[in-house]
Amino acid sequence: MSTKDFLEKDYYKALGVSKDATEAEIKKAYRKLAREFHPDANKGDAAAEERFKEISEAYDVLADAKRRKEYDDARALFGNGAVFGQGGRPGPGGGGSFNFDLGDLFGGAQGGAGAGGFGGGLGDVFGGLFNRGGAGPRTQPRRGQDIESEVTLSFTEAVDGATVPLRMSSSAACKSCSGTGDKNGTPRVCPTCVGTGQVSRGAGGGFSLTDPCPDCKGRGLIPENPCDVCKGSGRATSSRTMQVRIPAGVSDGQRIRLRGKGAPGERGGPNGDLYVVVHVGSHPVFGRKGDNLTVTVPVTFTEAALGGEVKVPTLGGPPVTLRIPPGTPNGRTMRARGKGAVRKDGTRGDLLVTVEVTVPTDLSDKARDALETFREATAGEDPRAELFQAAKGA
Repeated sequence: MSTKDFLEKDYYKALGVSKDATEAEIKKAYRKLAREFHPDANKGDAAAEERFKEISEAYDVLADAKRRKEYDDARALFGNGAVFGQGGRPGPGGGGSFNFDLGDLFGGAQGGAGAGGFGGGLGDVFGGLFNRGGAGPRTQPRRGQDIESEVTLSFTEAVDGATVPLRMSSSAACKSCSGTGDKNGTPRVCPTCVGTGQVSRGAGGGFSLTDPCPDCKGRGLIPENPCDVCKGSGRATSSRTMQVRIPAGVSDGQRIRLRGKGAPGERGGPNGDLYVVVHVGSHPVFGRKGDNLTVTVPVTFTEAALGGEVKVPTLGGPPVTLRIPPGTPNGRTMRARGKGAVRKDGTRGDLLVTVEVTVPTDLSDKARDALETFREATAGEDPRAELFQAAKGA
């Protein structure tokens, strides 16, 4: 990025905060915007990607007290009628405006006062802003990568929650070279980006875009003697096993985010996040609808016709007794409250019990006689009369 571009950008506006915003307010605003415009959440959205770069650049300056002060001082200086021009002559139009030669200001002041009488102090100010002068290269922290893993739970584990071991492989700082990428631990500053890890390119219309440096891959450093383990990247594959708590009530296909459990950050940057995709096995008896469990219970013809009480199994607990009302039809669903899956607030859903009337296939003589008597007693009833009447009317 050029000096002129830097001075013309309003980082406070980019983060949506006031110029007297506190450090906490700046961090809060950045985190909110970063979540909204992060490339991982906006796949293929070029506009969101550029917005993410803009807010990251703004936060990089405003989150550093020293750089923020230098930025404020620089904008205050050039905001009081000063304009960019050539040489040390006053600019046209009067009104106290002056044309400053940026080459003089940022690198040409010798001994006493330079153009406009400002001397070498401005060089110090902008040297700190753009990582030049005596400040040396500024290598920025880098956030660790996000990791995605999968876990398969039994039906009961998904309902009640479980702690499961996960073995993961991720990129971490190379232990052999301590993350420097150099065998001797003494990499040199990248000459292309001067240690910033970023380069700018023109985008037309007076705008410029910042990209990771292609020579150092955004690290700001180039190893003199590349490490044999990481081949100079400073990163190596690391495997680890961690115990992960899966909350109660998860459903099949649910994606759980565990903050800070991903790959370690670089140069003091925060860890990435771990995303766990949950697969849930089936159960031979129970099913699930949201927070409710389901079960189908067979009942006899007499229980459905005359009513009665039946015991119903529950998942992991003692059975419950349900009252079957007289005349209960096949397929009716009843509810056992509080016997379902665990909700987010700690309460439980219900157990939905569907009645299935069974038809006997092997009758004793006594049972057959009883049914014949029942048929004779109900000979005048036709359960299909309304069906044919409705069909005729249609």
